[in-house]
Amino acid sequence: MANRFTYYESPLGIITLQANEQGLLGAWFEIHTTKPDQLGIQDDSFPIFELVAEQLNRYFAGEVIQFDVPIAAKGTPFQQSVWQALTTIPYGETWSYAQLADAIGNPKAVRAVGLANGKNPVSVIVPCHRVIGKNGKLTGYAGGVERKQRLLVIEGREED
Repeated sequence: MANRFTYYESPLGIITLQANEQGLLGAWFEIHTTKPDQLGIQDDSFPIFELVAEQLNRYFAGEVIQFDVPIAAKGTPFQQSVWQALTTIPYGETWSYAQLADAIGNPKAVRAVGLANGKNPVSVIVPCHRVIGKNGKLTGYAGGVERKQRLLVIEGREED
């Protein structure tokens, strides 16, 4: 089962989408620090890409959206649990790393949660940008902190 990829032009820059028959493997901006080494075969007509593009279009238009695409991102069981918890953060809300650690039932794992959050391969759709420091400040984002801020503004958060 070969990986496929395509490019999506977002208002914040080009997003590379990668998928296989099981679902979306990755979505990242060109400057992301968490890109795979191998993309696979470029296939702009791969069926999941149309679904992802339609939902991203609605998201970037400012519509409240809960993404509904199959995710097949590869990671450790711990990373998978963190990424799953990220999908439960409501649109327009932010959580601290401590809240995310609590959500996975491991309140002492704040640093490990931060590392797993930073390795999320499915940017925007698995909303790692909704995690902020406990002091309410924006912290690192693999796609750039300024892009993180713009994603939060799209979701209705006031600029700091």
